[in-house]
Amino acid sequence: MSMGISSARILALVVCLTFLAVTALAEHVIRHTFVIEAKPVTRLCKTHNVIIVNGQFPGPTLHVRNGDTLSVKVYNRAQYNATVHWHGIRQFRTGWADGPEFITQCPIRPGGSYTYRFTITGQEGTLWWHAHSSWLRASVYGALIIHPRLGTTYPFTAPHRETPIMLGEWWNRNPIDVVNQATRTGAAPNVSDAYTINGQPGDLYPCSRRETFRVRIYNEEIHLLRIVNAALNQELFFTVANHKLTVVAVDASYTKPFRTKTVMLGPGQTTDVLLRGARHRVGRYYMAARAYDSAQGVPFDNTTTTAILEYRTRRPPPSSSFRPVMPILPAYNDTRTATNFARGLRSLGTREHPVYVPQTVDESLFYTIGLGLFNCPNRSCGGPNGTRFTASMNNISFVLPSTYSVLQAHYFGKKGVFTTGFPDNPPVQFNYTAQNVSRSLWSPVRGTKVKVLKYNAKVQVILQDTNIVNAENHPIHLHGYDFYIVGEGFGNYNPRTDPQKFNLVDPPLRNTVAVPVNGWAAIRFVADNPGAWLMHCHLDVHITWGLAMVFLVENGPSYMTTIESPPPDLPVC
Repeated sequence: MSMGISSARILALVVCLTFLAVTALAEHVIRHTFVIEAKPVTRLCKTHNVIIVNGQFPGPTLHVRNGDTLSVKVYNRAQYNATVHWHGIRQFRTGWADGPEFITQCPIRPGGSYTYRFTITGQEGTLWWHAHSSWLRASVYGALIIHPRLGTTYPFTAPHRETPIMLGEWWNRNPIDVVNQATRTGAAPNVSDAYTINGQPGDLYPCSRRETFRVRIYNEEIHLLRIVNAALNQELFFTVANHKLTVVAVDASYTKPFRTKTVMLGPGQTTDVLLRGARHRVGRYYMAARAYDSAQGVPFDNTTTTAILEYRTRRPPPSSSFRPVMPILPAYNDTRTATNFARGLRSLGTREHPVYVPQTVDESLFYTIGLGLFNCPNRSCGGPNGTRFTASMNNISFVLPSTYSVLQAHYFGKKGVFTTGFPDNPPVQFNYTAQNVSRSLWSPVRGTKVKVLKYNAKVQVILQDTNIVNAENHPIHLHGYDFYIVGEGFGNYNPRTDPQKFNLVDPPLRNTVAVPVNGWAAIRFVADNPGAWLMHCHLDVHITWGLAMVFLVENGPSYMTTIESPPPDLPVC
């Protein structure tokens, strides 16, 4: 009898383990907990409370594999509303987990919590996560590393080591106070006091030498640097003294290997580079980043952040008393270097990593982007001649809802939160990049408008910079999608001649495009992900001013092409 009971128990255990094994194979869930709260942080000789995650600055680096499901429960113990955006994750059918405040969710109120759950589908490389509420992104961010599926590997020489390089910005004030002051006065916000590499300014700044971030490398060792521009308001050049970098991926999409001395990243962009240690070399070399500033006459943080690449030998390490070699960085306004880097990128285009560029388009859209000014009735504001700064797309300055998110309003049929009919073209055609744009075009219209796209529509968007107030390189990020950058150029886009130069074979696949100063960029994607997807400038000062719009993508014909139901713990407004 005991044998029979034992056998039954064994059989039940085997069935249970088999079920668990099959479940695990079907969905491998990686779970994390984030606690957002204020903690004292010391930088540049000063200590003040900073909103960070799990007591870390930057926040935790998350490691997953292509195909994994990530579940992150976020507790908001800060004094501000908060959300978390998983920058670059496609979020197939899981738009509720995308994170932008009042677009896909209402914010997590102080004392509240929310679980972000989504599956990584067909993406490998470096992405990142960050707050998407006010300017919390200044300190609430971290790397999200997507490794290849088990049994597969990189399409390039496997590195000996990997290191995330998070480029950031630091203020000696509470960043929320900085943006609130600018919003109150209508002026541009104060620029940052430092840039950082993995949270440290580097030893060119006061009180920073001891904590300068270090990367150790051996002779002939291959090191994979996963570079992320997490800065709030600044595009950045990055380089390593006396070393060449080989670009192998951007925005979690593999590229044809591309050798360069300098990488340019707009806020939101990521770049994976291989760095090979030189034979018989010893010593210390600065890794450095500083501003690429394309806007003439606009104040910017002109400091330089550094980390140290330090050679190690099998013998005791060399003395670290001597100063590292400093690289030659591009000039702040070196648009040629920024352009050459962007034009050197090509998608990999192998059988394992194919290229699917839409060869035709169903929706041909033309969006002007840039700044503007509002008059301030009955008082003088802090912008030029007493005005208030604003920004827009197609002359509409986007206004975030305040009582309901766009996705919730769409899903539940709530009226009055947004309107459809975002224009396919600017309301007035003009010489967009002229030196003296008519003042009658400087004041946009406020609104919460969306562009509705049918499921599976092939979409082309021409993003045209304008010289209203000032021309500038704008890093435009599209949530929920990757897109192919099929063309770019300077001046006004020419619809007759410029498409003839489009790359429809192996253009780079990205989620953030740096639209050239006084120029244009052409992107293409297939609207195969239903939901409400924000497209905005990733210079946070510009999204604060309204440089944004929303694509509302309709459901497809089947269950698997329909957005999921909202989770039960979705925050309420």
